[in-house]
Amino acid sequence: MTEVTVNSLEFFRSHWTTWRVLGVAQFRVQSWRNLYLSYSILLNLMVTLGYPFHLGMSLFRNRTLTEDILNLTTFATCTACSVKCLLYAYRIKDVLEMERLLRLLDKRVVGPEQREIYGQVRVQLRNVLYIFISIYLPCALFAELSFLFKVERGLMYPAWFPFDWLNSTRNYYIANVYQIVGISFQLLQNYVSDCFPAVVLCLISSHIKMLYKRFEEVGMDPGKNPERELEACITDHKHLLKLFRRVEGFISLPMFIQFTVTALNVCIGIAGLVFFVTEPMARMYFIFYSLAMPLQIFPSCYFGTDNEYWFGRLHYAAFSCNWPTQNRSFKKKMMLFVEQSLKKNTAVAGGMMRIHIDTFFSTLKGAYSLFTIIIRMRK
Repeated sequence: MTEVTVNSLEFFRSHWTTWRVLGVAQFRVQSWRNLYLSYSILLNLMVTLGYPFHLGMSLFRNRTLTEDILNLTTFATCTACSVKCLLYAYRIKDVLEMERLLRLLDKRVVGPEQREIYGQVRVQLRNVLYIFISIYLPCALFAELSFLFKVERGLMYPAWFPFDWLNSTRNYYIANVYQIVGISFQLLQNYVSDCFPAVVLCLISSHIKMLYKRFEEVGMDPGKNPERELEACITDHKHLLKLFRRVEGFISLPMFIQFTVTALNVCIGIAGLVFFVTEPMARMYFIFYSLAMPLQIFPSCYFGTDNEYWFGRLHYAAFSCNWPTQNRSFKKKMMLFVEQSLKKNTAVAGGMMRIHIDTFFSTLKGAYSLFTIIIRMRK
């Protein structure tokens, strides 16, 4: 059987590639730095700031109510996406510290059981990738089909342009190319903003499980010094806590924004689907859109819950080791670790909302509450 090579940083490669394309990884670019910086400034002005702006200028000024709803949901999503991207760009160097801590934890992985846990990470993160593909493809497909099946000349998303695109073929093509290219970059921003928290929280969970296994093996091998093994495990725990706090600070505000926008957009999407939208392709778009928004936050909430659960079980692992036969110094250190590990560790978004499955369902409940308000207003 081929031995699994432990390298947590391999799961960051697609994110670094995406960040380079989005122009927020200047310190990772070694050559043509001035050209890359110019590209970064131009891209972020044209798309990160310009795309939500050109959608926002058209709010509630469109020809039909369907276009108003499509415009509102797209504007909210793109604005949130841009803000999250800028927040991540501001603290992008924190990822380097996360990588350093993950390297230290990777070096501690030994034995087939721990490597098997690491092997399961590939499957879990592949499933996360499938979730995001299933989110983006149907929404993009039905947005495009809705645009193609329009009887009159129109845009993919209702928006404002500083030129007459309706009566000029050249301007019409310029407007549509800008929207297609812009939404492609926004999808990349959305992918890295929503996928990265899930990936890094999944890696933390896997390393907690591997630490659990190492704790259980302390004192079992007569050829090893049990006190040094214990100290090494306690050091691993400190590295995990430091990594967890760094990740929490990095994703806190972006996740809070995502929770808020998810509740709002699910509500607006369902309200539009039930009460206002009549075109078949537009209805299909809003069905997949309303399903996609909660799925964006589910992986992060799931792995946030997993983090909390496994951090809360580490003291059981400490008592599973061969501690009764050890000396007084060993037992003192173990008890100090147990006391520290009893402290609850939960990732919090915006200082208010746990990144947890409970928050996922609370977000859906919030969307339902807003929907009932809309029903009462209609009555």
